[in-house]
Amino acid sequence: MNCELAHERIVMAAYGELPDDAAHELDRHLVTCVGCRGEREQLQALKLLAEAYPVAEPSANFIARSRLRLEEALDGLPPKTWLERFTQRAQNNFASLQAAPLAASLLLLIGAGAGGLGGYHIAQSHAAQVSATAQPPKPALPAPGNDVEVANISSIVREPNSEQVVVRYNQLVPAEAKGSLDDRNIRQLLMLASENSNSAGVRDDSVELLAAECRAGHGCRGAGGIRDALMVTLRYDPDASVRRKALEGLQPYVAEDVPVRDAVLEALLNDSDPRIRTAAINMLEPVDADTSVRQVLHTVANSDQNPHIRLVSRQVLSHVPDFQ
Repeated sequence: MNCELAHERIVMAAYGELPDDAAHELDRHLVTCVGCRGEREQLQALKLLAEAYPVAEPSANFIARSRLRLEEALDGLPPKTWLERFTQRAQNNFASLQAAPLAASLLLLIGAGAGGLGGYHIAQSHAAQVSATAQPPKPALPAPGNDVEVANISSIVREPNSEQVVVRYNQLVPAEAKGSLDDRNIRQLLMLASENSNSAGVRDDSVELLAAECRAGHGCRGAGGIRDALMVTLRYDPDASVRRKALEGLQPYVAEDVPVRDAVLEALLNDSDPRIRTAAINMLEPVDADTSVRQVLHTVANSDQNPHIRLVSRQVLSHVPDFQ
């Protein structure tokens, strides 16, 4: 068995989906392969962490933005011709009636064709009426206390020696909002920029401001707030510099906040940047007596491919005399 096949079977075995004969073959491979044993240990540690806490429900804003993007994507699809719609409907009806008598099938196909043609003409008439009477909606401007539907964030500027931040964002037309870092709308715009801006520079600016607020202890508590945004950035942002700033913003809460600690453990196990993984190890040192932290550190110290990561992990573990 090669290592690539072993990695696939390790995942299946972790979730109880591997047949017994394949499991025995995998066990024989793990006896002689140190790398695959380390892969299994890392997966088991990550699975343990994942099972310890329930999956958080997505926020209402995230669901709304996702639906908006789906609707835009569907609107962008080219419309089907009446012949394509008739053909598809006929195929669906025919497939569902393969076992029916021939006469009934023919009658249903004829009815489907007539319905398709009639529906086409009705839809065309309705579309003409809508296009003649509909007016384009006016873009909604953000109001204090209301959710803001924003297409993207174009720039973020903090005024020198001030708590004032200018956030420029796009709806149907470019707009901007100005306010303190404590302002709810400003914070929403910063968190939105940290999640889905196409510009790495804008994400970097927003995460830097959010991380600074967390390090200063300014209102980073609570579900759906700044700490959650930083954890999402740490897990999923493609830019290592942005992820590292998110990690730095989470540092004050590793000891007291278990979800933050789990996010840092995930970064240690999975992040592609060795500097972020090293920073995560050093950040976990104050809580190295925690069972999950010790298990992950032990796995990394014994089987990680990066010798520096192994060394730093062992140094942290050496400060815990009762570790087994």
